[in-house]
Amino acid sequence: MSILLMLIPISLILLAAAVAAFVWAVRRGQFDDLDTPPLDILDSDDRPAPPPHGRTGKQHNDDPQAGN
Repeated sequence: MSILLMLIPISLILLAAAVAAFVWAVRRGQFDDLDTPPLDILDSDDRPAPPPHGRTGKQHNDDPQAGN
């Protein structure tokens, strides 16, 4: 029974933290535009994709045995 004296205040603190985080997110505008982000992926992008692993288009052969 004495554990309730500890669990109830902890749960109320966690509830207050969750409400504060929600209010902070609403005030910062996190929920202003819920329709555009899912549609952004459908836009065509004319920029070329970056090369993999940061390479600049040159072919590197890291294995010295591969050329033999």
